Amino acid sequence: MSDGCPDKILGAQVRLARELRKLSLRTLAGLLGVSPATLSHVENGKTRLSAVRLSRIADILDFEVHEILELEASPHDRMDASTELRRHPRHDGVELGETSFDWRVYEPLTFDPVLSAALGEFLDIGYHGASVRGIAARCDMSVSGIYHYYSSKQEMLRAVLDYAMGELLRRSECARAEGQDSVARFLLLVENLVLFHTHRRELGFVGAGEMRSLDADNRRAVADKRNLQQRMIDEEVARSVSDGFFRPDSPLDASRAVVTMCTALPSWWRPDGPLSPSRLADMYTTIALDVMRYRSPDRPAPTRPALDRP
Repeated sequence: MSDGCPDKILGAQVRLARELRKLSLRTLAGLLGVSPATLSHVENGKTRLSAVRLSRIADILDFEVHEILELEASPHDRMDASTELRRHPRHDGVELGETSFDWRVYEPLTFDPVLSAALGEFLDIGYHGASVRGIAARCDMSVSGIYHYYSSKQEMLRAVLDYAMGELLRRSECARAEGQDSVARFLLLVENLVLFHTHRRELGFVGAGEMRSLDADNRRAVADKRNLQQRMIDEEVARSVSDGFFRPDSPLDASRAVVTMCTALPSWWRPDGPLSPSRLADMYTTIALDVMRYRSPDRPAPTRPALDRP
């Protein structure tokens, strides 16, 4: 940096790392458990960044600390982002080079062979029944070959759940951004939860059943992301209550009930069943409005755009 201030240089490197991962400042702040203003002060060199917090940021962004410190954050000779992304691939469910995408469209999962095999084992026999040897056999690799990519079965589970939450949060941000008011944003977030937990039902199933299998640090990190997703819904519910559109007796309990009914979909929904993901989204957004006791004297409840509804 031109002024040579260490805090400003480090802040700029953190900002570049965040931008490379295509996370908004608000999202990263939520995952860190700080306010967006605090993170903004860090990125602008106004607040000193502790080693502990830098390590936490690196973990969330899937960088090593030294990789962040090696980023060239000068505005005149900053490294090309697309080149850096190729050096640091990350599974988050969306191509990181994109600036926007259709959050309603789902492509096949792009796990590496080891993680794909691990997901299959977790689905078939559960985390505790799975073994590294079984995962290696499923992807036709040696056990030593597996350890070249993942140090443990625990790391594989954490990678699967990180992928799931990364993709869900990215899609939620895009869905929420389309809403013109709090009720519309609430419905878009509910629709996104339904689509994710049907199109990505395997990830949702493992996420619901294997959180208890994570060690304490991993469980806390994944739970932080889940809490961020819940807060997105909570915020729009609170705004809709304040605006007089929602009238539940207990807004937070109603919000959790709506999220829970969506996250439970992988336990019973099947792709060969009578309900398509889009039709389920229609049903669930209507139910969600009923749960929130939606009333508006001057306009009907918002509707979603027509998609495929067999």
